Amino acid sequence: MPPRRAVVTGASSGMGAETVRLLRAHGWDVVGVARRVDRLEALAAETGAEVFAADLTQQEDVDALAAYLAESGGVNTLVNIAGGALGLDSVEDGQVDDWQWMFDINVLGVKRVISALLPQLRASIATGTVADILTVTSIAGHTSYEGGGGYNASKFAAHSMMDVLRLELNGEPIRVLEIAPGMVYTDEFSLVRFKGDVARAAAVYSNVPEPLTALDVATTIVSMIELPPHISLDLVVIKPVAQAAPHKLHRGALVAKGTDPETVA
Repeated sequence: MPPRRAVVTGASSGMGAETVRLLRAHGWDVVGVARRVDRLEALAAETGAEVFAADLTQQEDVDALAAYLAESGGVNTLVNIAGGALGLDSVEDGQVDDWQWMFDINVLGVKRVISALLPQLRASIATGTVADILTVTSIAGHTSYEGGGGYNASKFAAHSMMDVLRLELNGEPIRVLEIAPGMVYTDEFSLVRFKGDVARAAAVYSNVPEPLTALDVATTIVSMIELPPHISLDLVVIKPVAQAAPHKLHRGALVAKGTDPETVA
């Protein structure tokens, strides 16, 4: 069977870039999609992946992506990673423009890409194989927390969309997969959320023992889509051990009860 071909959105940084790297290392054909052409070109030079510049909040860009894929061999697997958060304000004080941006990229962008590529995903299915739609949501799409209003709402919507899509595609050999990460240390997520405030972004991860890395999430994504075709990991929640919930995070060394912290190496 020829190598499978995956489309990875949000490929210019963080979890998206690491997923492209790991899929390429596993022998996949990969098309990395993002807005930033320079980042994509560097990733292509590094990994040999194909790249396509697109803003997923614009229908014409998504249509152009679908046309490119159809002309160049189709697609077996869609990995929706593009997304983000803006602000940590209350519902009362949150900026409507911030909420609009989060819904545009976290919900409507995902819907656009799924609708555009589903015909090609179906066409890729051969005997004994499946097509995959994997979407990265967040634990914020399963548990609410103060200050998370807009992000919670958009990620809850993305989670619900995956649940509905799984029901709608039942009977077809298409896996609808969701991975909901907790705290992941990347160069950009919190920096974007706090609109370039470096100190506030750094404080998010201060003294947290081993937050997840982008590679941790990418490794889990690749393992989900490389399972035998009859196995569907509908929902995988992945968090660092220090994080029990979005609003319950331990800072400092992890120590078993009854253990003297000073004796723990």
